[in-house]
Amino acid sequence: MHQNATEPNHAIYLDYLATTPCAPEVVEAMLPFFTVGFANPSSVHCFGKQAAQAVRQARNQVASLLQASPDDIIFTSSATESNNLVLFGMCPLLGTGRKKIVTSPIEHKSVLEPLKRLEELGFTAAFLPVDSHGTVSVAGATQVIDDQTLLVSVQAANNEIGTIQYVRDLANLAHSVGALFHTDAVQAAGKIPFSVREADTDFASVSAHKLYGPKGAAALYIRGGAESSHLAPIMSGGGQEHDLRPGTLNVPAIVGFGRSCEIAQACQHTDAAHIASLRDRLEQLLKTNLPTISVNGSLTHRLPGCTSIQFPGCRADEVLANCPLLAASLGSACTTGTPAPSHVLTAIGLSEEQANSTIRFSFGRQTTSAEIDLAIGCLTKAIQKLRA
Repeated sequence: MHQNATEPNHAIYLDYLATTPCAPEVVEAMLPFFTVGFANPSSVHCFGKQAAQAVRQARNQVASLLQASPDDIIFTSSATESNNLVLFGMCPLLGTGRKKIVTSPIEHKSVLEPLKRLEELGFTAAFLPVDSHGTVSVAGATQVIDDQTLLVSVQAANNEIGTIQYVRDLANLAHSVGALFHTDAVQAAGKIPFSVREADTDFASVSAHKLYGPKGAAALYIRGGAESSHLAPIMSGGGQEHDLRPGTLNVPAIVGFGRSCEIAQACQHTDAAHIASLRDRLEQLLKTNLPTISVNGSLTHRLPGCTSIQFPGCRADEVLANCPLLAASLGSACTTGTPAPSHVLTAIGLSEEQANSTIRFSFGRQTTSAEIDLAIGCLTKAIQKLRA
């Protein structure tokens, strides 16, 4: 995909927020656990103990990236499952008198959709105000988070526009009224400095495939471990993961997850500098070629490898249709293809027309300057064609 980037028929992948390719070191670490280390880690024989040791090592690697205790890490199959586990795991606490769950209107659908079901069960959903940059207002949050609040859930960084939230301030506010705090840290962990201790969060969701690891492996950080969390399992079965997440562990994917966290911890600063320079290059040169474009979200407090750009006068889907070798997205990969405009973009004040003219570009370790230049040429030509 990334060879011969100067050739006109070279496909360019600029959708790293949707998913990342597995790093070669990650694949290498996983391979033995499809064959030699194939055993069930719950088995007590020597083969099972070998697999269990690999899971322990991965748990330590994930915990190290998050600056957490290994005992506080629960493996799941996806960040969607981790988010659902926190939200639906609150159900036994409904009788405590606290029924309000607070979030923002720009969260991932794996938070917003469960909230709709929780409202049917007797909970109340409340939404925090966000500004035109997609930043949750901490001052405004004081009017929403009160002594009726059970849980506050706010992303560490938005998955469409890249805005980084002030999660520690929001966590402190939640704790000041006796509420719990959860953050979907999928887009933050390994990309920017993120520590569950610094964030003072009770729960945090992370995913392997956003970190050059495999799909099918993710984790939920639980402060103090599963036994002290009061969360209820949302599935019934064996006693894996402290009875909170039953099911045979996906050892190869978990091993790959751990290795990807180890690499991310070592490469975070160099990765961030590299992809931020590519983002800036794309924005600056597109602005030169197409002066009417504008960037959505914060320009100062955002992820290094993401930009959300409006192309006025053009529909984003038509732009991408005219750039068939350019892989970018109209918004979150989980909502691309739906007829409605992005809920994130409309929540920050964009009109339907503006939202429908927006393309999200995201960059990774393998992205090159030559690819950025090819993408700029392709986009410029497509826009000029469509406007003509």
